[in-house]
Amino acid sequence: MRRAQALLSFLLLLPFPAGAMQAPAGGADYAVKRREAIELWNQHKELEALPVFEDLAAQNPKDAQVLLGLATALVSKAATIEDEAASAKVRIRARGLLLQAKELGLKNALLENLLELLPPDGIVHYSEKPADQAMRAAEAAFGRRDFDEAVRQYSKVLEYEPKNYSAVLYVGDSYFAEGNFDKAGEWYERATKLEPNRETAWRYWSDMLAKQGDLVKARELAIQAIIADPYNQIPWRGLQQWATYAKVQLTPVVIHPKASVSAKGNNVTINVDPSQFSGDNGNGAAWIAYGGVRALWPREKFSKQFPNEKDYRHSLAEESDALTTAAKVWSELAESNQKKDKTAAPDEDIGSLLKLYRASMIEPYVLLNAADKGIAQDYEGYREKNRDKLEKYLSEFIVPPAPTRSVRPPQ
Repeated sequence: MRRAQALLSFLLLLPFPAGAMQAPAGGADYAVKRREAIELWNQHKELEALPVFEDLAAQNPKDAQVLLGLATALVSKAATIEDEAASAKVRIRARGLLLQAKELGLKNALLENLLELLPPDGIVHYSEKPADQAMRAAEAAFGRRDFDEAVRQYSKVLEYEPKNYSAVLYVGDSYFAEGNFDKAGEWYERATKLEPNRETAWRYWSDMLAKQGDLVKARELAIQAIIADPYNQIPWRGLQQWATYAKVQLTPVVIHPKASVSAKGNNVTINVDPSQFSGDNGNGAAWIAYGGVRALWPREKFSKQFPNEKDYRHSLAEESDALTTAAKVWSELAESNQKKDKTAAPDEDIGSLLKLYRASMIEPYVLLNAADKGIAQDYEGYREKNRDKLEKYLSEFIVPPAPTRSVRPPQ
């Protein structure tokens, strides 16, 4: 958990959520003070904003944006407190304010990410090892916005632990915070090379470039963040943030198989949605084929494919096999109907499946958009051999191209 404070501190480098400047009813003085607090926050002066947010929250404890601002200012305050118990109390209070803001209906990525990263007990643990003590000093300096000292202390961590991903990442954060974007990019890139399958550096680098208007490179990096950690919602929120900057819509692929399989003893039942048999469109036959393949896996195919696994699980191999078979059956029936001067129009789910099948993208789809706990176990092995294919799937099916026009990110 020792890296939690610096991760939290980095989030505070991002702009206050859009729309926050529109204050609820509270009088002219309240609106002026609210704007002052948010502007201080956007200038990375959270400690100066803290007493202003405190006063605002006392006046209007139901202003969710103010509660968010107060919580984030408290996170910065906690980093400067040396006593572990005292700093933990401040983080616990910050977490409580975030939960209040969420209960009031506030929805944004900053809120969700902070809730995921803040430890419920408020404690960021450090050992007495020299590297950990240097990390603690670095994070305290970062919280005070003394970025030169933060870089010096993070660099000291690297003297003890040259492959410490967090220290490399946070040197980049420190340069980013002081506006040295070229140096920040160098250190983010160094972190991605050190551990390419950790999403944080990809996402930070992407967000920095997006704010500078380089949406093309930022898009590439946001995609790499997903590939690094697809079952973590934080990089997906980062990708959505890129889409917001670029003013485009992500296009997730969703297929709802119209067949299910149930087993009782040696008896297996394939259930297909009756609506799939209306007309001579091949949909029903395709989903029967899907169910038939799924029925074979628990009984015989899984043990052959995974001889070292004792217990059956739903796997990438099973789901890909079933979907591919459904696509082939539908295609063969469509070809046969065409010879008889008949046309077959696939429904939305079959249509999406056929696009994936023809592009050889069923496996990436299953892993990134249709995975359960069983399928997720196959991800790392697949990524090791097929990183380019995962990137291609995201680029061609999920993430629209970056706009060629100049787009100014929202402030």
